[in-house]
Amino acid sequence: MHSFLVYNGCMKYDTVIFDLDGTLLDTLDDLRDAVNHAMRDFGLPEATHDEMRARLGNGSGYLIAHCVPGGREFPQYQEVFDDYLSYYEAHSRIKTAPYPGIMELLEELKAAGIKCAIVSNKPNTAAVQLARDFFSGYVLTAVGERPGVRRKPAPDTVLAAMAELGSAPESTVYVGDSEVDIDTAAAAGIDCISVTWGFRTREQLVESGAAVLVDDAAGLRGAIMG
Repeated sequence: MHSFLVYNGCMKYDTVIFDLDGTLLDTLDDLRDAVNHAMRDFGLPEATHDEMRARLGNGSGYLIAHCVPGGREFPQYQEVFDDYLSYYEAHSRIKTAPYPGIMELLEELKAAGIKCAIVSNKPNTAAVQLARDFFSGYVLTAVGERPGVRRKPAPDTVLAAMAELGSAPESTVYVGDSEVDIDTAAAAGIDCISVTWGFRTREQLVESGAAVLVDDAAGLRGAIMG
């Protein structure tokens, strides 16, 4: 029998799994700085703001493959990737910060007894460290990309987080900012809420099949809690 929270007489989720980049944290500038540091090191063209937004969401390998000529076939692809990752892990919170209202939302979810987790396509080390730095006490577990586990949109990381939390699909919702998150939630058999402040536009989210869209933290609170 599934356990749902009741808030103001409404049936609610008891678990919220969040994407990280573009959903809880505005990481775009630090990610772009790390990419362009690697691009400069190898004499390659730097990525623009819009190019970065379009390339984020599918993991670091995808990101670097779409920044170097020839993708993963580029002879120095692995060297560029390692350069980027090393720089980013040392500079991941220079400009990064939670989006407006996120900390207040997490406080309210915690007070209501709702379990929160993070599932990201960011490398696991970086995802765990950022979760610890910004959301300690609010997020019970953080899962990033790691060897041997399929990344989003495969459901593996979401299902792993749900298993760790003891959460059922019927009472769990995934919150993200991209088509990857929509597809991940569908693959995991859970509801999805799409936020419009991240790395995709409202129009792109609608085209990708978003069923519930919110424009700010207050709207997200309402979609989760009623």
